[in-house]
Parts: sequence; C-alpha cells; structure tokens
Amino acid sequence: MIEFRLDFDREDRTNIPESVLCEHKSASQVAAIATAVLAAGRRMLFTRLRADMFAALPGELQGQLDFDPLSGTAFLGAVATGKAPIEGIGIVSAGTSDLPVAREAARTLAFHGYASPLVADVGVAGLWRLTGQLEALRRHRIIIAVAGMEGALFGVLAGLLAAPVIAVASSVGYGVGGGGQVALNAALASCAPGVVAVNIDNGFGAATAAIKFLRSITP
Repeated sequence: MIEFRLDFDREDRTNIPESVLCEHKSASQVAAIATAVLAAGRRMLFTRLRADMFAALPGELQGQLDFDPLSGTAFLGAVATGKAPIEGIGIVSAGTSDLPVAREAARTLAFHGYASPLVADVGVAGLWRLTGQLEALRRHRIIIAVAGMEGALFGVLAGLLAAPVIAVASSVGYGVGGGGQVALNAALASCAPGVVAVNIDNGFGAATAAIKFLRSITP
C-alpha cells in the first residue's frame, strides 16, 4: 500500500511548496517521507513534529533536520537562499504562552525566505507594552497576530495599524476562554476593519497566507 504521495509540483501551482504535517503520523512514516525527499534532492518543511517523535527518527535523519522543539517544526534542506530575507511581514504575540504558535509562523516564513520580526508579550492587559512597539510595527505591510484568552489583541492592532492583521487564535486559556474558541470568535466579530482569521493554533496557515498576500501586492 502506498502511504504517501509527495507533491513536488505544488509550488508551481500555488506559490507555496508542500509541507508535511507530522501530527498523527508515526515516526516510521515521517522517516520514510524524509528519506524520499532527500532521494529526490528536494527540501521540505515539517510541522507539528513532537520532540519524542524527532527522538525516534534514525540518527542520520536527525542530523539533517533543523529541528525547533518550541514550534514543533523542522527544516529538511537549506532555507531559501540566494538573496536576503524578504521583509514586510511582522508577528505579534499577546503572551509568552502564545510563542509556540508564533514561532510556527516565524519558522514557516524563514523556511520560505521571509524575515519575520517577532514582538512578544504585548497583550492588552498591559497596553503600554504594545503602544511602545507601534513605531516598529508600522513598518510592516502585513501583521500576524497570535492571542488566546479573549483575543482582544486582534481588534486593537487593526485599530492602530494600516497593515491587514491575520489573526491566529491560540488555544491558550482556561474556563470560557479555553481552547481558543473565544479568541477566534473575537477575531471574526471584530469591529476594527482589516482583520482576517485562520484556524486555531494555525501559525503555518497564517504564514503561508501572509506570503501569498505579500506576493500579490509586491511587483
């Protein structure tokens, strides 16, 4: 039985190459995919790769993967090279607890050759922390914002910045704010114009959307 079919032509069709979602795969399946990518002389981004799964991979594969345990991402092959990282996308996280999702977005952007300055721990509970970063944030053409709990950061950013805000509700929270549902609904219901939302904890999706947006507006 064929367990996977690599889509090396995806970048030609969509401008975004295929990435491998490791969640719910076995270590042997991930190893087989990585081996096939190497045999084809290609590069690949792996997401949702847990530390225990990475540890279960053969040693020779571990040595060829740039693994970041915080974000659960791994690069197989070099990041996009040949020119300086492309600027224009910034990332903001409400709290330190949101960093795994923010880092997934940042690592996805880095793999594709994009700079992604990250401003962390600027949630609205201490609004002065955010206002002190506005000058730097206004330099970006697109903002990826990651927040859990009540998700207030999304509307605040959209009300202060000209750039569109890609909202990523994180599952950080408890009680009625648990699981990211309240934060996602806050993004969808924001009265501040210019907020769009991706799925809960989907830093990868936010990053790839930002790449497509930026490419569409950059000559």
